[in-house]
Amino acid sequence: MLTRREALIGAAWAAAAAAAIPATPVMAEVKADVGALPRQKVSLVAPPFVHDHEQVATGGPKIVEFTMKIEEKPVVIDDEGTALRGMTFNGSIPGPMMVVHEGDYLELTLVNPETNEMPHNIDFHAATGALGGGALTHINPGEQVTLRFKATRSGTFVYHCAPEGMIPWHVVSGMSGTVMVLPRGGLKNDKGEPVRYDRIYYVGENEFYIPRDEAGNFKTYESLGESYDDTLAVMRGLVPTHVVFNGKVGALTGENAMKAKVGETVLIVHSQANRDTRPHLIGGHGDYVWEEGKFANPPAKDLETWFVRGGSAAAALYTFLQPGVYAYVNHNLIEAAELGATAHFTVEGEWNDDLMTQVDAPRPIATN
Repeated sequence: MLTRREALIGAAWAAAAAAAIPATPVMAEVKADVGALPRQKVSLVAPPFVHDHEQVATGGPKIVEFTMKIEEKPVVIDDEGTALRGMTFNGSIPGPMMVVHEGDYLELTLVNPETNEMPHNIDFHAATGALGGGALTHINPGEQVTLRFKATRSGTFVYHCAPEGMIPWHVVSGMSGTVMVLPRGGLKNDKGEPVRYDRIYYVGENEFYIPRDEAGNFKTYESLGESYDDTLAVMRGLVPTHVVFNGKVGALTGENAMKAKVGETVLIVHSQANRDTRPHLIGGHGDYVWEEGKFANPPAKDLETWFVRGGSAAAALYTFLQPGVYAYVNHNLIEAAELGATAHFTVEGEWNDDLMTQVDAPRPIATN
């Protein structure tokens, strides 16, 4: 049975769907104008990587086409083999990042294969109207839909699945990602000067709620439907069993650590679709941080830790100055150390003693 809040959300969804865009002469004129724009097809890549894109737009607005398939599947989320009965965009947690420029049109074809169990849709926080597109993209297994929206404001924005009555379950089962809308002239610092990045990484933070059996062991399920009641009970306790980056404990460590070199500038986009978080780069900083994720606002400078509100994505720019392994963590250190919210950067280059040096090696305490 739906809760009152779920029923209200569902009613809003249904009302928005019923009030979908009317076919007016003005709309027909807009469609004709958009149809004349050039088109660019983009193949998505799995996080933490991001598809090739221009940092400064060349030419005028265009339609950027993406295709994304929904995959429902078991996802192993730690080294002990714990399995989430996952729902994913394009098979990854988080879903892929999509990059366009302000004034462009993002056109997504969303595919729900007939082998899936659940209806799905997509709510773009970057979009305007119809529940972020959620009211216009509801598809059952065996269906696909194409949605186009204009990127009217720049920044980093979450997208997530938002089906009637099931939004929290789908989101915490893996169905979220990020759209980055760059200013046409590229990123600017607090003085309005251009800044660029040599590399970009996308870190999606998720919390999972895995049911346990009577002996305290994590349970597995043969289907999404079978897992629903138990998972909902854990979710309502608001105590996650795992808090992870990119779908698994250790997903961005070891051989999968993010790479950089001394002197390179890296843009880190960090999203959390459901809970607040606080990223921190141990041994580094946020040279420029768009903490609220909106590039029209000047970035903060030299932050040690930044705050990402649930349902949003932040962007932080940092130039690495020393080689070594940098831990990138949720600075709720319990969640980082005990529940999994830790990633690594491995940075190559020459050490700079002026920035840090060990003056004396450890030795016994002097007694005189």
